[in-house]
Formats: sequence, structure tokens, C-alpha cells
Amino acid sequence: MISREIYEEVIFQTIKRGATEVQQDVVSAFESAIAREESPTARSGLEKTLESIILSKKNASPACPDTGWPIFYFKLGNDCEFEGGFMALEEATRRAVARATKQGYLRATMKHPLTGFDPGNNIGSNIPDFTYKFVPGSSMEVSYVAKGGGSECFGGTRHRVIAFADGVTGIKKFVTDCFIDSTRAGAICPPSILGVGIGGTANVAANLAKEAACLRKIGSRHPEPAFAELEDELRTALNSLGIGIMGAGGTTSLFDVNIEYAYTHIAGIAVATSSNCMIARRATSRIDADETVTALCEPGWFEGR
Repeated sequence: MISREIYEEVIFQTIKRGATEVQQDVVSAFESAIAREESPTARSGLEKTLESIILSKKNASPACPDTGWPIFYFKLGNDCEFEGGFMALEEATRRAVARATKQGYLRATMKHPLTGFDPGNNIGSNIPDFTYKFVPGSSMEVSYVAKGGGSECFGGTRHRVIAFADGVTGIKKFVTDCFIDSTRAGAICPPSILGVGIGGTANVAANLAKEAACLRKIGSRHPEPAFAELEDELRTALNSLGIGIMGAGGTTSLFDVNIEYAYTHIAGIAVATSSNCMIARRATSRIDADETVTALCEPGWFEGR
């Protein structure tokens, strides 16, 4: 059985790593963008951001002053045993968030939506957010995602129902319109990672879009060829807009487009977009049944789909 002490410490360390260490696929995306950037201004912006990312890891300081929403994805083996059950796991996660906030790895950004009350620890109604997936095995994996305010609030998340008659063309138009609107004045901090959810109800599509934006590696492709082709088409088209870093113009307007889908009703196709800011903060840890802890390079959330 995985002890409460072990999983609480692992969750805290995962938050710390996610807040301060940007993953290698993101670093590589910056390096590639710098190499092909034709605008001196855009290249300088990318270089300075990459330098900041490297210093954040070196100094164990937050990679961005907006430390975002604390969002957690737990992938649990069907035979996984952990002390205290799910209520204890969520309480341990809240304590880890409060500890990370107190130690300065997270800023206290979570407030009551009507009164503005700030508890000072990023803990409140439905925050942190928890999502669970159950898989074979006996291990526990936790992924921490810092979803920034810019990428979420300033038009980074949108949805619409597309008529079946409009099909793929309607999906492409909606996604393109969303990306243009949300990148005005650099609102969602481009070059972003754009997640697209297709199908299901509106909330299913929105959740898939957020997971695609936050939990897929840059450069990964959907295993179904039709969706992989659509990802490539949208990535090429949106980069051709020349929006560039923070909307200042340039060759790279987004790092990638990731699509996930659900079966849908014949009445129409729900489509949602969710943007992740350029530094795409996330971290994943696995705890095996013998309490061996491993820091993982990627969430692997969509394995097996």
C-alpha cells in the first residue's frame, strides 16, 4: 500500500517541478522556432523566453509570474492501494498546494468569483481540480498542470456546435476564427499549444480540448490518420497567419495543434478549443506499489485512449 506520507510528498514535488522546470519537448520547440524565425524581433523574444526558462530551472523559481490554476490528473491502476482512499488523496493534494503556495512556487491567484475573497493558499470550492482515469496495474501517476490565466480567460477556451453538413470545413473555420480572436494583442501568450476537442457534449469537448493542450507532448500525433492529418493542416494554416510571439509578428504563431475526440450525437458536432501558453507547464510522477517514485518525462494520459 502506498502511504499517505509518500503520495503527499510526491504530489508536492510534482507541483514544484511543474512550476519551475519546463519540459524538454517545450524547450526543443523553442529551439526549433528560434532556428527558423525570420523576424529579428520575434527571434529575440523567443531567445529571451528560453533563457528565462533555463534560469527558472536553475534557480528553482516559477517559470512565469502567473502560476495559474492548480489542475491534477490522476491515472490509477485498478489494483492500486493507497492509504486513506480518495478523500485522503484529495486532502493531501490540497495540503501540497497550500505548502507550494506558502513556499513561493505558486502565487495565491485563486479567489472567490463574486466577493474576491482570497484564502491565500489556492484552495477553494472545486479548486484544486481533479480528474481521474483508471487503468490496469497497481501504480499511481499524478500529473500537475498549471493552466495560466491568459490562456484560459482571454478567449483561450471557446466552443460551438457545428452542423454535420459543415463537417471538417466547419471545424477548420471555427478553430481558425477562435485562434485569431484569442491571439489579438498576445492575449493567450503565443506561440501557444492549441488543444481541440471534437464531439461529445459541450463539456466533454471542452475537457478533451484542455487535456489535448496540456497533456500531449509537442510533436505527438493522434493515432488515427484522419485526426493526425487535421492536426498537421491546422498547424500549418495557423502558423501561416504570422501572428508570432505575443502577437508581435513572426514565423511561429503556435507550437502545435493537438486534437482529441468523442463520439457525438447526429444533431451536431460540439467543437471546443483550449490554448496552453508557450511555456506549457506540466509535470508527472509515478508511484509503484513498492513505493518506488519515478519522475516521468510525459504524462502518457492518452495511452490506449
